[in-house]
Amino acid sequence: MESIPYDKRSGKIWFNGKTVDWADAQIHVLNHGLHYASCVFEGERVYEGEIFKLEEHTERLFYSAKRMGIKVPFSQEEINKACKTIINIQKVNNGYVRPVIWRGSEMMAISAQKNKIHVAIAAWEWGSYFDPKLKLEGIRLNISSWRRPAPNTIPWDTKAAGLYMICTLSKHEAESNGFTDSLMLDHEGNVAEATGANIFFKTKDNELHTPIPDSFLDGITRRSIIEIAKSKKIKVVERKIKPEEIKNFVGCFLTGTAAEVTPVSQIDKNQFKVCQLIKDLSESYQNLVRKKSAA
Repeated sequence: MESIPYDKRSGKIWFNGKTVDWADAQIHVLNHGLHYASCVFEGERVYEGEIFKLEEHTERLFYSAKRMGIKVPFSQEEINKACKTIINIQKVNNGYVRPVIWRGSEMMAISAQKNKIHVAIAAWEWGSYFDPKLKLEGIRLNISSWRRPAPNTIPWDTKAAGLYMICTLSKHEAESNGFTDSLMLDHEGNVAEATGANIFFKTKDNELHTPIPDSFLDGITRRSIIEIAKSKKIKVVERKIKPEEIKNFVGCFLTGTAAEVTPVSQIDKNQFKVCQLIKDLSESYQNLVRKKSAA
């Protein structure tokens, strides 16, 4: 089915405290968020009419805003309520929620002290981030030529718009070379993450190894998977992982709000199997988000 452009969709968007028609949720081309990346956002999943870990996402949204020097003109409770309101209005049963906060157009310069802060929340029905067939067989990653910046150069622990520029560049590079996504290294050359998801590796001994999130976002899904794995008595090791170690692992998967649990079949020239452990973690995650009893 052909996707409808996001500016051509119908319904309502929560915009600065009010619900407005989808087509009327507009901003001026000279807003600071567009030109200087004064913008933070969240990505949230709706499962059977409920937003998974809504409060945690809103807490992170406000943390990101604070780190960017943005004072949100609404409380966390108001944003939580607005997210629930908009999915009900849009009748989203299984989909996606995008809260976004940005600086307006009162000042057009590096300084933005007088700019109004705007907040919008949109929601829509949405299926799998990756092709469902690829999720079963495992996706293929190249290794990006771009690296995650050093943690003292950016607000790395936020979900800020500007941090995703190199992710878009990396994913485009991967797709142009026949891959689905890209593995990014950190500023020291260690394994970091994919363009929009955290990464885990499985050892021959059924341990899970994952990079320490000290220069990239510690994902909410990542933390959920670690909790699930530990509940299954699976050892989880958070450590620095060198690219040359990748060949020693037998399994690999990505985690993220959009990606959920997505197996990886290849990184560069290294092949992996979509093993039962990864399938079990994926099933347990689906049980968690849909509030089903674990099998």
